Amino acid sequence: MTALWRSGGRSGLTEVLGREWDLIVIGGGITGAGILLEASRRGLKALLVEQRDFAWGTSSRSSKLVHGGLRYLKEGQFGLTRESVHERQHLLQQAAGLVEPQSFAFGEFEGRKPGKRMFLLGLAIYDRMAGQKTRHYFGRDEFEALAPNVSTKGLKGGMVYTDAKTDDARLVMRVLQEAQQHGGVAVNYLAVESLLRADGGVRGVCGTRLRDGLSGAQHEVRARLVISATGAWADGLRLQGDAAARGAKPRLRPLRGSHLVLPAWRLPLAQAISLMHPQDGRPVFAFPWEGVTLVGTTDVDHRGDLSHEAAITRAEVDYLMAALHDQFPQLDLQERDVIASYAGVRPVIDSGKADPSKEGRDHALWLEDGLLTVTGGKLTTFRVIALDALKLAATLLPDWRDKLEPQPVFGNGPKTRLGYQRHLPAGQALRLQGRYGALAPELIAAAQAGELALIAGTETIWAQLRWAARCESVQKLEDLLLRRSRIGIQLRGGGVEILDRIRAICQPELGWSDQRWNVEQAAYLALWNTHYSLPA
Repeated sequence: MTALWRSGGRSGLTEVLGREWDLIVIGGGITGAGILLEASRRGLKALLVEQRDFAWGTSSRSSKLVHGGLRYLKEGQFGLTRESVHERQHLLQQAAGLVEPQSFAFGEFEGRKPGKRMFLLGLAIYDRMAGQKTRHYFGRDEFEALAPNVSTKGLKGGMVYTDAKTDDARLVMRVLQEAQQHGGVAVNYLAVESLLRADGGVRGVCGTRLRDGLSGAQHEVRARLVISATGAWADGLRLQGDAAARGAKPRLRPLRGSHLVLPAWRLPLAQAISLMHPQDGRPVFAFPWEGVTLVGTTDVDHRGDLSHEAAITRAEVDYLMAALHDQFPQLDLQERDVIASYAGVRPVIDSGKADPSKEGRDHALWLEDGLLTVTGGKLTTFRVIALDALKLAATLLPDWRDKLEPQPVFGNGPKTRLGYQRHLPAGQALRLQGRYGALAPELIAAAQAGELALIAGTETIWAQLRWAARCESVQKLEDLLLRRSRIGIQLRGGGVEILDRIRAICQPELGWSDQRWNVEQAAYLALWNTHYSLPA
């Protein structure tokens, strides 16, 4: 296999699953991927299984920000903020091209909180934690030049500071790619039907019973330790079997965060704009991302069935549009301007607070009856979370020793960096290096005529689709268009107008018949219309 698991086929899966494993990691989001990488690079034989697709859940539906969590300072979460700021700096340095700096502008308005003094104090603490100074205050005229189109009613000036952004799903794929280079194995569409318990449960969890979501085949896989990194779905696994009789109770509060996607020309931003919502004072942002403009996020209790895909609600659309109308009144933005929407469910530890936004974002680890559950936390801190999980795992693997000190997130050195590529659009060499690491030259070499050009309206080149179809375990069309690439939320109708060219490139690589492609395309468009468009 050149990359994760060659698309279109799973030959040899039974043999792979029959190996002896030190760890089984359940969950293919950023937390599970981080654990797989840190375990594999330290010599553990680790297998990751994901019941849907890699990054299917929260890790492809986040706000795309790699940030320290400035707002967490207000809640007194200094430790979480410091940890996040440090990890942000590591990712900026070690994942350049995938994690990029993003400046944020925050206007100071007459009579609105937080005021200049309080905000600058928070930024001073924020920058000190990062060992840098990026904050600046600008008067009204200068701020208007930096952030055109913002409301000028009551505007006194504004602050500008720096955080970072990423393509969250591609970050997961890059971490999985690195894990495989260290011997880790990751398989999507492989669901845990039940946990295996040694000696009738006396010695706790010793493996999993898996069902292949594509073929229906069942497998029993045993390991010395099973780690659940299933995020918002963690309670479902924790409470399997007779867990309730042992006193186990739900610990998570699933919270939904929803976003709108607009064309960059309709909401043009040089800076990210951060604001407090006029209705409830919650932070909301709009920022340029991958050729479009993202607007988010909401923070509400998600009461839907977690086995079903989350979608934005009418109330959330109204809430985000109200923020846009308040901050950019002269643009007269309307719902018809929205390209797409998306919604994700966050795994937040339930502390019983009335306001969902005030719940903490720390991660938690629980060892129950031999099952190690890791949940909560932030995209930014995935490496810290993985190392914490392995520190606890080490107590259950007495013959395994490692200092578990942080290592560079990605192992690529100067020899693997792409040089000047005259056939690539400007900036694409660094971008591809960040997303594919040592495999970037192979991706470029695989491109056919015209495939190094950008897909209009995005920052993705056509060759990335060919590579994903060939090497990145694409099992459904939605995998390709919503996670391996982000075309599904960057183009109107989920990219329906370019599906014929996508088919010409990818169908032969996937080995799909015409009938299979037609079925996949119909399923993808139906999914897009119900979960990625706007509700009636």
